[in-house]
Amino acid sequence: MLTGYWVRRRSIHMYLISTPWRSTPLWLQLVNATDTTPHQSVAGQNMKRTYTQEERELVFDLWKRGAGFSDIAQVLDAKPGSIFTILRDHGGIKPEKRTRATAHLTIEEREEIRAGLSAKMSIRAIARSLGRSPSTISREVNRNRGRRWYKAVDADRRAWRLAKRSKPCLLASNEQLRSLVVAKLQLNWSPKQISGWLRANMHEFDSLDISHETIYKTLYVRSRKTLDHHLASHLRRSHRMRQSKRHSRAGDRGTINMVKGLSIHDRPKSVRNRKSIGHWEGDLVSGSGNSHIATLVERKSRFTVILKLPGKDADSVNRALVGAFESFPSEIKKSLTWDRGMELAKHADFTGATGIPVYFCDAQCPWQRGTNENTNGLIRQYFPKKTCLRQHSQKVLDEVANQLNERPRETLKFNTPKEIVDVSVALTCVIHRHPFNILGCYEQRNSATFSVGKAPRNAR
Repeated sequence: MLTGYWVRRRSIHMYLISTPWRSTPLWLQLVNATDTTPHQSVAGQNMKRTYTQEERELVFDLWKRGAGFSDIAQVLDAKPGSIFTILRDHGGIKPEKRTRATAHLTIEEREEIRAGLSAKMSIRAIARSLGRSPSTISREVNRNRGRRWYKAVDADRRAWRLAKRSKPCLLASNEQLRSLVVAKLQLNWSPKQISGWLRANMHEFDSLDISHETIYKTLYVRSRKTLDHHLASHLRRSHRMRQSKRHSRAGDRGTINMVKGLSIHDRPKSVRNRKSIGHWEGDLVSGSGNSHIATLVERKSRFTVILKLPGKDADSVNRALVGAFESFPSEIKKSLTWDRGMELAKHADFTGATGIPVYFCDAQCPWQRGTNENTNGLIRQYFPKKTCLRQHSQKVLDEVANQLNERPRETLKFNTPKEIVDVSVALTCVIHRHPFNILGCYEQRNSATFSVGKAPRNAR
């Protein structure tokens, strides 16, 4: 019979034989895990990084502030790939902090149960001392190895682990609601537009009510597999995960010299407060191959016009704008606000031809034309950057503008720009027969007869 010494030696020998020689010894793993010097071994660097709850919350907070993977990794002394994994699994959306229900047993109560069991107390006596039902104490003891082997810490960890159950998603349990959401997403509606439209038009059906955050979470969070993740490409910012709105813009265009030009500070107050219709904001959207389109947005209604341009020179832009505004009725052409781009160097000729004053924003102040900047972001859904815009005809541009004008807007109380224009101006015959193409529809406007259509629900 082998002595204790030889038994221990044989056990160590068998462990060394069964362990691959390339594996890292346990002592080296412990050293590398605690060593923070730059002279770490390769084996220590390959160890999987674990993050505390506070570190995970910091990751999502920095991501929300606009920090990138590398920046967050530098703060936490980690690798960018691990930061990406944390954010990807939750779609860039910070998960809600888990809390215990007030009716559940606490760790202190479980310690009292353990002490009572050690003192040979009955289940009913322990229940009376805690103010709990005897059945609650009985189930707690039986599901955690019984009276003899009950441990408070193990029982509490097990309860916390089992409480993390995936709850059924709203869109997964409501097929009708899911079909409506998918159909609107395919029309490039935003989740907030979908949510507002459902509340405004389907308020009599409680089952068709959903928040925009629920739609975002269903799209981005990987554990929710109800909606196809490819539907996120229909969002304004088609990212794989939710990102911060903060971004930087590189480069700058040439700026126009304000000669005989009107500053935005000279613009009447009636234009700023959006009380009247007919005040427009404009800009250029550029693509690859020196291709450009012009965008016009009415400030009150958010009605959008997209113009095809042969080039971005001042003559081409001036001809396109003059042709567009000449086809508009006089009720909706009162002013135009533009940035200091050189494409509007002939603003004096534009004003002389149309009688519309042009107001110029301050240099590097795009927020002074916020309505147009936001609309350009929506247009980028259809015409992404680094794509040639010259290949699209005016008909295609009209169809895109028509979709934008048929979207409900939160700022319009979820009415559409078409409906606001229909109420503000007698354009019913144009809007309903030709939803977008108002260009060239007013050549015979002096002899045309217009009728006012049905007002939107929130505008009556």
